[in-house]
Amino acid sequence: MQKKMEIERKFLIEIPELKKLNVVRELDIIQTYLNADNSELQRRVRKITENGNEKYVYTQKKFLSPTQRIEEECEISLQDYNKYLTEKKDNPPTIKKRICFDYHNQLFEMDIYSFSTELAILELELDSVSQEIDFPECINVLKDVSADGRYSNAALAKENCFLEDAHKGVI
Repeated sequence: MQKKMEIERKFLIEIPELKKLNVVRELDIIQTYLNADNSELQRRVRKITENGNEKYVYTQKKFLSPTQRIEEECEISLQDYNKYLTEKKDNPPTIKKRICFDYHNQLFEMDIYSFSTELAILELELDSVSQEIDFPECINVLKDVSADGRYSNAALAKENCFLEDAHKGVI
């Protein structure tokens, strides 16, 4: 299992016109959270479909701060994926489309969820906590949600929606 330190910032955005982005990958993801014996750990499995090909990934994270975590991840077999699904939490899986695009040598990941046609979460892995971010002009950032647990994928899986204030424009 590959172990790495991850520094990531997350933003609530309005979904831009995709043709204005330099899209390098499009993935369909079904993300299921798993029970964990240790409350410091978050466990999940993903079914990732890209160009008709499926792969399965197991991930375990330990959060150090809102933007920093230690992540262990590995590709698994379909058989192992189905075995892990028996350990799933009660909440439904998160279904999302991930659009990866490049802008000024930054690889952004935009997650568009099945429950919203207007809003998305934009993620960017950084080299350092103080790294400057250069957003494309077509991206309307509504709010930095890096430290707001209500916008984590695990929380969105439980609620299966964005916060009502976001829909009302009260950010």
